[in-house]
Amino acid sequence: MNIGIFTDTYFPQVSGVATSIKTLKNELERQGHQVYIFTTTDPHVDKDTYEQNIFRFSSIPFISFTDRRIAVRGLFQAYEIAKELNLDIVHTQTEFSMGMIGKFVAKNLNIPCVHTYHTMYEDYLHYVANGKLLKPVHVKEGTLAFCYHLSGVIAPSDRVLDKLTDYGVHSQMRIIPTGIDIGMYSKKMTTNIRGKYHIAKDTPMMLSISRLAYEKNLSKLVDLLPKIIERVPTAKLMIVGDGPAKEDLISQVHRLKMDQHVIFTGEVSNDHVNAFYRACNVFVSASESESQGLTYIEAMAAGLPVVVTASDYTNNLLSSPTLGQTYTHEAEFVTIVTNYLVKQVDVNTVQAQQLLKRKLKAISSETFANRVVDFYRNVQVEQELQKDPTTNTE
Repeated sequence: MNIGIFTDTYFPQVSGVATSIKTLKNELERQGHQVYIFTTTDPHVDKDTYEQNIFRFSSIPFISFTDRRIAVRGLFQAYEIAKELNLDIVHTQTEFSMGMIGKFVAKNLNIPCVHTYHTMYEDYLHYVANGKLLKPVHVKEGTLAFCYHLSGVIAPSDRVLDKLTDYGVHSQMRIIPTGIDIGMYSKKMTTNIRGKYHIAKDTPMMLSISRLAYEKNLSKLVDLLPKIIERVPTAKLMIVGDGPAKEDLISQVHRLKMDQHVIFTGEVSNDHVNAFYRACNVFVSASESESQGLTYIEAMAAGLPVVVTASDYTNNLLSSPTLGQTYTHEAEFVTIVTNYLVKQVDVNTVQAQQLLKRKLKAISSETFANRVVDFYRNVQVEQELQKDPTTNTE
């Protein structure tokens, strides 16, 4: 198939959406499909740089998310490119500029348009006029408008599907969690992260990897850190990432006199993140805004137990303490994390490794791409039936 993916965010931007798209693109290409990325220009990519099968359209920084972009032109240019490429399907990954362009292209080429709904926007309303301008009802109206006349919608988790159903989306929907390249996280790294940051080999270490944004609830991790230090005095928390909440987090750490226990690394390339997973004892998150949580499964693939907030998705994902645990109360979080730091949970038994292997197969990039392609073919058949109800699909 010739597949056009339309997105407002793509590498070198670092985000869960960009990672999801890159993973899907790589796996689809491994399976013999042609994948073309239609995305925005980026200040870190020279306009004269040639990127195979990537088409960038003039853009400006997005309001309140200045590290993200929004296309300002390219509607008919994208259509002409897509027509020449003979696209079989359009897959939009944003509800904004490039998503609108993707829908236009699909409609005018008379091909299916599948959309992945990545973001729970109600968790991000505070970014626009401190939450005073946009309300949940506006998110609902915008979502319904974008999802109208789509061939299908991919929800990364039950939480997203339930929200779309509540909104009243009527397009065909399917839950397909984003997968990861298992091989990328299963290999041991030569990079000595502990040496780089002058941390002893036996120091118990927690890891957080995310955009340093307020909805990620990183301040809660920092608040609970003193209670963990009371039980494990030498423990450290490594915070990987960058974002608008960074300065506030640094001030919070200083106020709590936790400077010796917290390391801020800044943003790290996705190609190097495995070394950080493998340098730590437990991955921690207090976020309640994740539609899926790619870092959770990356940590698992690297053999790192995960401690995250409880939800239908995470409870199902972490079905054994050897993989990780979910929590609902602060005291529970402190106890669980402490147990992993002092290695009271053996994650290296034969049974634990067998369970991990089964889990990883289910969340692999291969399984992810296979399910997406199956959905592509399903919506293609549906569209053909709508064109000609007498079509025999047997």
